[in-house]
Amino acid sequence: MYLYSAAGSLFIEDVLLNRIAEKLRISFADQLDRRVSPSELNSWRNSLQSFANVLSHYQLTNVGVVLEMQLPLTSKRLDCLLTGVDESGHPSAVIIELKQWADAEPSSVSDCVVAFVGQAPRDMLHPSQQALQYKQYLEDSSTVFSEGQVRLAACSYLSNHQHSIDSALVASKFNGLLAQVPLFSGDQTHQFGEFLRQRLALGDGLETLKLVSSSKYKASKKLLDHVSQVIKGRSEYVLLDEQQVVFNAVLGLVRGGYHYKQKTVVLVKGGPGTGKTIIALNLMAALSAEGYNVRHATGSRAFTGNLKKILGFRAGEQFSFFNNYITTEYNCVDVLLCDEAHRLRPNSNSRFQKMKSNKRQVDELVFSSKVAVFLIDDLQVVRPGEVGSCELIRSAAVEAGAVLQEFTLDGQFRCAGSEEFIRWVDATLGITNEERIWQPDGQFDFRIFNGVQDMAEAIRNKAANGQSARLVAGFCWPWSNPDSSGQLVDDVKLDGFSMPWNAMPDAGRLAPGIPKSNFWASDPNGIRKVSHDNVVKRAPEGEFANLVKQTYRVLLTRGMKGCYIFFEDTGTKEFVLGRVKTGAASTAEVTQRS
Repeated sequence: MYLYSAAGSLFIEDVLLNRIAEKLRISFADQLDRRVSPSELNSWRNSLQSFANVLSHYQLTNVGVVLEMQLPLTSKRLDCLLTGVDESGHPSAVIIELKQWADAEPSSVSDCVVAFVGQAPRDMLHPSQQALQYKQYLEDSSTVFSEGQVRLAACSYLSNHQHSIDSALVASKFNGLLAQVPLFSGDQTHQFGEFLRQRLALGDGLETLKLVSSSKYKASKKLLDHVSQVIKGRSEYVLLDEQQVVFNAVLGLVRGGYHYKQKTVVLVKGGPGTGKTIIALNLMAALSAEGYNVRHATGSRAFTGNLKKILGFRAGEQFSFFNNYITTEYNCVDVLLCDEAHRLRPNSNSRFQKMKSNKRQVDELVFSSKVAVFLIDDLQVVRPGEVGSCELIRSAAVEAGAVLQEFTLDGQFRCAGSEEFIRWVDATLGITNEERIWQPDGQFDFRIFNGVQDMAEAIRNKAANGQSARLVAGFCWPWSNPDSSGQLVDDVKLDGFSMPWNAMPDAGRLAPGIPKSNFWASDPNGIRKVSHDNVVKRAPEGEFANLVKQTYRVLLTRGMKGCYIFFEDTGTKEFVLGRVKTGAASTAEVTQRS
């Protein structure tokens, strides 16, 4: 899907007559069913004017021009794709990332620079890195590029930037990147024009554009082999005991289900720490190695972001979100692994849409895949609007006329294997009706601290000794943006203790050593973070109580070896202590996912 396509001559005319932005605005409203922001509209007017001047000056009027092209199965849109025939007579295309930045500063974040965007300095992906990722994605997922019918190159063009060897954009650490994907400044029009001419000028770009437009989504064999090798190379993804049993059973079912006339829906149920994500990742590796077009999906930006960071941006492009399957073709994915399926939403509509879809999100996922595997814990719903449940998935299977198979995971691989601790947490939070008293079982280190400073020190000592450790807090304090130097503000304050929350998802420039919001749980520097969710606070009273219970259930059972707690509220502390055998103590930490 794209917002605009035309021959180079018509594109140049549309820009000269000042109608290009309006055409894009109308197309945006028709296809995405929402309004364009004023800043994006101005960006189109300004950046496309300079770009059209380059095409006109170098007489690249016979190229094909595509603007705002959406990458398949993602919400990402590349700025511009030009099509034509290169100097050797082969169909060719060029991705161009357009920026209006006048300059940029160094960033402490990998692959980023600091640019003034949205009236504030922000850590932004280097434009050429952005273009490189789009290039890799298309070569991995679009048959016309993966099979070599059309050659693909990429570059970035900063029309307002004047070339300088001192600019952070051309720092030595980007030499390798710029050798693959060059960056052209506004005063490098000759080099930019020559780069495009060599790759596009010898043929009718509209014919090449037809090839690109008719290309189907299909993960390339090279990508699938890469994903398989990356996952298999990580020792923390090794399967144990019943995880291996369920993995083997699901793998066999998926292999067979792919060849059925009917769709297949697989439901894997398991509580916290039973290994659902480990099974999903091993299925990714095994099925990719066998050439199946397999994708992973969740409803969590932080979870998916961390997996992409761990596996690298190329393998990470096979990891998506539940709402990426709104307009996909029937059975476009061989196997879709829907992890954390309790985070499913009623639908994939956004608040920006004028016309809403009546299709359930779960039905979109089943529609898009030959085999859909849902991994779920009904009791991990922690935010308003999450509706994922075993019953919902069963109903979707019936609706689609699919074969349904179910598996259950019982073995506990978190909380030091202490199933008794899990049961005690559920009973204490009122999730079950049992009466249970916690007593140390020699497996799990559970303590209740009298002072928050003592607890924080104990957590830091664990981290200093090479163990993963995090501090988390309830929804009880304000959450501020970083200050002008990128430092976080100490919003959490009690009994002389103070710490900042994690950075907001849309925080601008962050000081060195502060991870972005999505990575606080996996980055070593995340020890300084906590989490805060205003959406939960706005939930209705009855729903709020259940969400809080299930949130604390997730947090209390997330630790691999121990959980330390400090209670600010005396009544809550006394209530919990009443369910703990004398001499046992407690508190909080977690990083590993199920």
